Amino acid sequence: MEKQQTLRGKAVYSGITLHTGVRATLKINPAPENTGIWFRRVDVTGTPSVRAVASNVVDVRRGTTISGNGATVGTVEHIMASLHACGVDNAIVDMDGPEPPILDGSAREYFAGIIATGLEEQSAEAAVFRPSAPIHVNGGHTQMVIAPHQEDSLRVFCTTSFAGCPFDPQFMEIEITRENFEKEIAPARTFVAFDDLRQLLSMGLIRGGSLDNAAIMHGGAIFCKEKLLWQNEIVRHKILDITGDLFLCGKRVRGCVIAVKPGHPRNVELATAMMAQDAKS
Repeated sequence: MEKQQTLRGKAVYSGITLHTGVRATLKINPAPENTGIWFRRVDVTGTPSVRAVASNVVDVRRGTTISGNGATVGTVEHIMASLHACGVDNAIVDMDGPEPPILDGSAREYFAGIIATGLEEQSAEAAVFRPSAPIHVNGGHTQMVIAPHQEDSLRVFCTTSFAGCPFDPQFMEIEITRENFEKEIAPARTFVAFDDLRQLLSMGLIRGGSLDNAAIMHGGAIFCKEKLLWQNEIVRHKILDITGDLFLCGKRVRGCVIAVKPGHPRNVELATAMMAQDAKS
């Protein structure tokens, strides 16, 4: 029987945010058993908090935004992925603004900070989502399925395709364990197509984006501050996002996920359908 876990202390991060482009500080705090994952806006009067579940998602444009009780928090997926991979069930995430630091564009520092802080086992049994039957999300060119998995783990099969990417299409299959996530998924950085930059800026997004925290695809090449860690770094980052977004079902996830050209909208739609199936069981 898996037990719930929280952090032994506080994990603290500071840096520039991706979309708003301001400096922010974030603290991941321990929480009592059966709390879940909550984000708390310490810069807002009354320090309102919102639980990180799919029913509280209000925006999926280039990131996952949750809102409730007067608290709105954007781009939560890298933190949620790190917590999920580490097996953290209960935490309060304090933020002094509407968005966490983007750091290097990956989940590497978030994951490392949680591990360095240490984990504490709690007495209650961990809540785990296991699909009782396959769940399919049809997004046209995007398709996602989660099905029962006899190994009782989270295994992801993912394929991506982007015009202008020199390594296309990309595919990866991986079991999301703590060790695999740390080595193979957490360091994968976010990316953007050059042709999308003007539109994103006109939407008031990626004001803090740079080659320090993102890779840019343009003209059959990928530009980034440092060389690609893997030729298929893009699909690895997509798996990172899936790991975080599916944790919005409110439980650890066990199952086999097949994702074709996934993104935040379909990830969250699948997490919502998972919550609905769970409520019926």
